[in-house]
Amino acid sequence: MIDLDLDRPRTSASADVTLVSRGVTVTACVELASADVVVVTPSTGGLEWLAGSVAPNDPTELYWIGGHEEWTLKGTLVEVEEGDSPRWHIAVTGNAERSQRRKAVRGRVQLPVLIPWAGALMTGTTVDLSENGMRALMDGWGVPPEPATTATATLTLDETTVELRGEIVWTTARGARWLMAMKFTDVPEHIGDALRRRVFQALRDERAATAD
Repeated sequence: MIDLDLDRPRTSASADVTLVSRGVTVTACVELASADVVVVTPSTGGLEWLAGSVAPNDPTELYWIGGHEEWTLKGTLVEVEEGDSPRWHIAVTGNAERSQRRKAVRGRVQLPVLIPWAGALMTGTTVDLSENGMRALMDGWGVPPEPATTATATLTLDETTVELRGEIVWTTARGARWLMAMKFTDVPEHIGDALRRRVFQALRDERAATAD
C-alpha cells in the first residue's frame, strides 16, 4: 500500500514537474494521484514557450513536499490534454524517493511586493515564493521588462520589509497586469531563512486545509 503523503503528492498540492529530455521544470497542481498515474495541471503562466513541444512518452520527474522533506517520483508522460487548463497524465515508472536535488522549496505565498520600473514603483502580490525566486502578479505599464533585466523587489514579510536583488526570468502580460518570474541573487542568509520559514508555514497550512 502506498502512503499518499510520502509515496505520492496529495490532491490539490503543488508539485514541480521536470521534462527530463527538455531540461525544463514547471510548477503544477496535482489533480489525481494513484498507485499508477499522477494527473497534474501545469501552471499557465509562462507556458507559451512550451506550446506544441510536450508530447506523450516524454520522461518526467515529479517533486513535492511530503512530511518535512522533498520527494521525487519518476514517470512517463502518457497523455497531454490541451486547452486553457492543460492536463498531463504521468504514468509512474518507479518508487518515490527522497529528493537529492539542490533546489529551494517553493510554496504558494501571497505577500505585498514593490518593484521599481520605468521611473516609478510597480505594486503587486507574490503568487509563489522560495528563497531563490518568486512569481508575482504586478500592476504594470509601458513595455514589460526583457528576460535577464536586473531588478530589485521589496517584500513585506511578517510585518518586516526585505529587499531582494535579482533578474527577471519572464513576463506574461495580462492586460494591465503582468505575471512576472524573478530569480533572486546573493540572498543574505538571515533573509533566506525567513523566506524558507514562511514557505514551509504556507505548505503546512495547505496540507492542513486539504486534510480538513
